[in-house]
Amino acid sequence: MAPATALKDAIKNFEATKGVKAAETEKVELFGQEPPIVKLDSALGTLKACKHLALSTNSIGAISNLAGLDSIKVLSLGRNQIKKFENIEAVADTLEEIWISYNLIEKLSGLDKARKLKKLYMSNNLIEKWSEIEKLQANPELEEVLFQGNPFVDEDNAAYRIQMIKTLPNLKKIDGLPVDVDEREAAQAAEE
Repeated sequence: MAPATALKDAIKNFEATKGVKAAETEKVELFGQEPPIVKLDSALGTLKACKHLALSTNSIGAISNLAGLDSIKVLSLGRNQIKKFENIEAVADTLEEIWISYNLIEKLSGLDKARKLKKLYMSNNLIEKWSEIEKLQANPELEEVLFQGNPFVDEDNAAYRIQMIKTLPNLKKIDGLPVDVDEREAAQAAEE
């Protein structure tokens, strides 16, 4: 197996490159490490001031060790090897955005604890069923989603958007496009 970059080493490199202390920094950028980060470990707990944690383009296989990220609002994990949402409860009180496109996620179980979640960007994953989208009804503040490239997304974009609005009526933006009045009316008519 190829060597990996340890999280503590990635943090040290970030500090050296940026000339800052990661523990006091609001945006910590650990994306695209060479060799890649493969595991989230307890070093994350040192990032107390971090509001935006960028870990995309690595080889992370699981979400773990988020305890201690007391200020986190944006968690960026796109282009990794993540298969499911787990251990989100550690940051559920502050997390507002998850950027997790281009992973291997099939199910949305585990997001129900993230009650303040506003944006979920997860294009190009492996979600096949609408029943998974229904699980997001547990996230009352969710207003923006990105699901393009998932198997469940219908080729008929208009029907897909109407179904998404019916399922998650608080949405303001779907796949980068604002929800318009006509779509909202069509979704309400479909309910009747």
